[in-house]
Amino acid sequence: MTAPSSRSAAVRFGAALLAVVVALLIPASPAWAHNRLRSAAPVQESTVSRAPTEIVLEFDERLDPPFTTVVLTDAAKRKIPTDDPVVDGAKGSVQVTGALPNGSYTVAYRVVSIDGHPVQGSYPFTVADPASSAAPIVSTTTEAPSAAASAKSGGPGAGVLVAGAALAILVVVGAGLLRRRTNRR
Repeated sequence: MTAPSSRSAAVRFGAALLAVVVALLIPASPAWAHNRLRSAAPVQESTVSRAPTEIVLEFDERLDPPFTTVVLTDAAKRKIPTDDPVVDGAKGSVQVTGALPNGSYTVAYRVVSIDGHPVQGSYPFTVADPASSAAPIVSTTTEAPSAAASAKSGGPGAGVLVAGAALAILVVVGAGLLRRRTNRR
C-alpha cells in the first residue's frame, strides 16, 4: 500500500479552496445585479381606457435623480410633452402635459442606479378611450416591434462572474501544481 501522493493532496486542497471561494461569492451575487424595472403605470403592453396623466416607473434600487430620463412617444415616434422626471427613491415619474388621443405609445427610460450602472429600456401601451373623439395616431412604418421594445439591462450575470472566478482559481492551482511538479525533477 502506498502513501497518498502530494499531487492528490494538492488537488484536494485546490478543490476545497475552490468550494470555499464559491461559497463566499454566491451570497454576494446580488451586489452584482443591476437595477431593473419592477413595475410601471400604465402597465407594460396594456390597453387603458383613459389616457394617463402620469407615467410612474418603479425599479429595484434607488435612482440617481440627475441621471433619470423618461420619454413618451406616439406611434409615429413623435415625442409627447411631459414635465421633468421626479425621483423618489426607486420611483421615477413624469407628468404628461400633452394630449393622448387613442393610439399606441411607447415609454422609454434610461436610469442610473446606486451602482452607477446605466439601465435603459422601453415598453408599449395603448390608449383606447371609448369617449375620445380624437382620431387615433397610427404608425408611419410597418415594422414589427423589435427586441429593443422590451426592458433590458447590460452586464454579465452573477453566474458568469462566479464561473470566471472559479476558472481563475483553477488556473492558479493548476499552475502551482505544475510548478511544484517541475521543481521536483
